[in-house]
Amino acid sequence: MTAVIDEPARTPGRWAAPPRPAWEEKPGPAGVAGKGLALALACLAILFPLWIVVVTSLSSRRTIDEAGGLVMIPKDITFVAYQELLSGGQVTRAAVISIGVTLAGTAFSMTVSVLCAYGLSRTGSLGHRWVLMLLLATMFFSAGLIPTYLLVQSLGLTDTYLALILPSAVSVFNILVLRGFFMGISQELIDSARIDGAGDLRILWRIVMPLSRAVLAVITLFYAVGYWSAWFNASLYLNDQDMMPLQNVMIQLVQKQEAPVGLGQAIKTGELSGLAVQMAVMVMALLPVAVLSPFVQRHFKKGMLTGAVKG
Repeated sequence: MTAVIDEPARTPGRWAAPPRPAWEEKPGPAGVAGKGLALALACLAILFPLWIVVVTSLSSRRTIDEAGGLVMIPKDITFVAYQELLSGGQVTRAAVISIGVTLAGTAFSMTVSVLCAYGLSRTGSLGHRWVLMLLLATMFFSAGLIPTYLLVQSLGLTDTYLALILPSAVSVFNILVLRGFFMGISQELIDSARIDGAGDLRILWRIVMPLSRAVLAVITLFYAVGYWSAWFNASLYLNDQDMMPLQNVMIQLVQKQEAPVGLGQAIKTGELSGLAVQMAVMVMALLPVAVLSPFVQRHFKKGMLTGAVKG
């Protein structure tokens, strides 16, 4: 006879998966509506101040006086503020300086960062561990502002545009992100290129960089935004007002209420509103970042997360 083994009775739900938390469940109609409302309010909180800045910069003096300051509803749209700012005065010169410093500084920073990151990503390179430890130490310890200023002064960089680039030319964080991404590239691919006679520079230019376009785009944007938004180095190392970048001119205009050269008379005579000029300078300072960010946004997830995970 065949022995029959009694199986324990299965209670309902005994083998079912444990219930998931409420926030992992698929939201119902009320949840979807709540999320949509929250996103709409967040977008409104971000876009509404920008809307006020743009509308005020395009408003006439009479409209601004009637509104008692910032304008929310467009009326009597005029581009006088932008025409005056771009007519060749101090703001135009400052914008050209900012563009030049941003382009030159970004190119220099990316060159140094890519070369340094590639060298640190090759485990067989000479002294790469000591160099990496030295770079990491600079993230936690700094000599301070006074030694940095004395160094820049001793090198003769004060009142030069190099003082706006060299003191902040390299970011250790960006180098680490690039290094993590480079280390994720297949070593067999690099070895095969080396067998074919390619040197390190050719491998970097022909293989590593084309495969790293996502992270290069992200780091380039980081450096470009940093140079474009920088104002402290100029206020510290520059004494000539004609050399000031756009951000410093905006500070003088918005905080110190100092009209740019060539606009003071127009504001005093009532031809132009000082508030419209302030808002127009803000728009000019925000416009490049707002235009470039959407084109690089698609690279953020791949460029940042891949380098972080594989590093």
